[in-house]
Amino acid sequence: MTSSRRAILWVALAVAIALPLIAAAQSPLLQWREPVYIIAGFAGIVGLALLLVQPLLITGLLMGSPARRIHVWTGAGLVFAIVVHVAGLWITSPPDVVDVLLFRSPTPFSVWGAVAMWAVFATAILAAVRKRLGLRVWRLGHSAAAVVIVTASVIHAWLVQGAMGDVTKGALCMLVLWAGAWALRRRRVWRMLR
Repeated sequence: MTSSRRAILWVALAVAIALPLIAAAQSPLLQWREPVYIIAGFAGIVGLALLLVQPLLITGLLMGSPARRIHVWTGAGLVFAIVVHVAGLWITSPPDVVDVLLFRSPTPFSVWGAVAMWAVFATAILAAVRKRLGLRVWRLGHSAAAVVIVTASVIHAWLVQGAMGDVTKGALCMLVLWAGAWALRRRRVWRMLR
C-alpha cells in the first residue's frame, strides 16, 4: 500500500472513530447524567472503536506489516475500556450490573454486552498463555473469540438506545463487522480447520 493510501486510511479511521464520540458528546441524553455514567458510556464507545483498530493492525493494513505489539497493547486497552465501562455502570446501578453479569437482565442489549465482555476476558487469558497452547490452538481460539467479541459487541451497541446516535453508531458497527470479517479472511484462519 502506498503512503498516500495509508494516509487516507488513517484519516478515514480517525473520522470513523471521532464522529460517534462527537455525536455522543453533543447528545441531549447526557444532559442530566452523572459524570461516572458519562465516562462509562464513553469507555464503551472507545471499546467499540478499538474493535475497529484491532483487525487493521494485525493484518498490517495500518502500518505495513502486522503490528503485533501494538495489537497486544490495543487489546489491553480494550480490556481496560470494558473494565471502566462496567465499573462506571456498577457505581451508578449495582443491581443492574449484577443482573447483567449473571445473565438475568431483561434487556437484550445487556446479555450481548456480557457475552462480549466475557469473550474479551477469555481472549486476554488466551493471550497470557499463548506460548503454552501452540500456534494452531492459539489461532483457532483467538479467532473464535474474536468472532464472538465482534458480533456480540456490535449487537450490544446497536440495541442500546444511547448517546452515540443511530447514524454514527450504525456506521461504526458496520465498519467493525467489515474489518473483523476482512481480517479473518485475510489471515486465512479458516483453512486451519480443514
